[in-house]
Amino acid sequence: MFIDETTIKARAGDGGKGCRSFRREKYEPWGGPNGGDGGKGGDVILRGDDDQNNLIDFKYKPHWNGERGEHGQGGDCTGREGRPAVLRVPLGTIAYKLPDGEFVGEVLEDGQEIVLLKGGKGGAGNTKFKSSTNRAPTKTGPGLPGEVGDFRLELKSIADIGLVGFPNAGKSSLTNLITKARPKTAPYPFTTLHPQIGVIEYAAEYERLVLADIPGLIAGASDGKGLGHRFLRHIERCKLLLIIVDMAGTDTRDPRDDYKQLLKELELYDPALLDKPRLVAANKMDEPAAVANLKKFKKRYSKVELVPISCLSEEGIPKLLKELLKRVKKMRAKEKKSPSRTA
Repeated sequence: MFIDETTIKARAGDGGKGCRSFRREKYEPWGGPNGGDGGKGGDVILRGDDDQNNLIDFKYKPHWNGERGEHGQGGDCTGREGRPAVLRVPLGTIAYKLPDGEFVGEVLEDGQEIVLLKGGKGGAGNTKFKSSTNRAPTKTGPGLPGEVGDFRLELKSIADIGLVGFPNAGKSSLTNLITKARPKTAPYPFTTLHPQIGVIEYAAEYERLVLADIPGLIAGASDGKGLGHRFLRHIERCKLLLIIVDMAGTDTRDPRDDYKQLLKELELYDPALLDKPRLVAANKMDEPAAVANLKKFKKRYSKVELVPISCLSEEGIPKLLKELLKRVKKMRAKEKKSPSRTA
C-alpha cells in the first residue's frame, strides 16, 4: 500500500519536576539545599530517511509522544532529558499544522531534522531558590508541559524524472523495462493505482536516476476525474518530464490530441509544470499504424523532442536511456552552479 498523505497527533514530553533536597553529610549539619533541576521533555522531530518511500508507518500509528524528562535528584543532579519521538519520513515530506494548515517545513535531505513540537522545560530544584535571606528553600519548579499539536504530512516525491501519460500508453511497461520497480501491467485502464518509484541504473557510468511513474491521466484529471490528479504533486520536484504517447492510436485515439490534452491537464494543475524540460517517448512503434501517426505528430509538433520506442520489442530503449542520462546530468551540473530548491 502506498500512502502519500496522512494526519498525526503528537505531544512533546513534559519537563521533569525539580527536586527538594538538602545535604546531609557528617560534620555538615547545615549543608544547605542540593536539589537538582528536572530534565527537559523529549521533542517531536521529523527526520529525513532515504530508505523510506511513503508514509504508511504513520497511517497505522498516528499518535507520537516524546518522553517525559526525569525528575531532578539530590546532590545537584539534573534529571535526564526525555527521549525525543523521531518520525522517520521519506525525502519530500511536507508538514502542515492543523487545523489551519500552516506550513511547518519540508524534509529534502537524508538526516535533515525539523522539530514539530518542543518538549517542556524542566522545573528548577530548590538549589535555584537559595538566597542570602532564604538559606533553606523548600520551593521547587513543577516542570513545564510539552507542546501538543495535530499535523498533516504530505509527500511530494523527489525524483529526477516524472513519467506522465494516458492509461494504457505503456507507462508501467516502460517502468518495468528500465527500472527494478515492478508495477502491474494489464490491457485495461488504471492498472497503476499509486505512484511507482523506480531507479534506473547505469553500471558503466556509475550513475543512477530516480523515476516517478504516476497513475494515468485522463481528460478532466485536474477537476478530479480518474486517479492521476491525486498524484500530480509527485512530479512537481522532478527535473525532467518524460511524456509517453501511444503512437499506435489504440482505441481510435489520435496521439496528437493525447499530447495536447496531457499538456492541458498539467497546466491546469500547475502552470509551472510546463516550464520543466520534457521529452516525449513515442511508444508502440512496433505496430503498423504507429509509423504514419508519428509522421503526423512530427508535422504538428515539429519542435517537440521525441524518441521512438517500443516496450514490446525494446526498440529505441537504449537511445531513450542515454538521452535521459544526458539531460539529467546537464541539469544537475546547472543546479550546482546556481543551487536552488524547488518547492
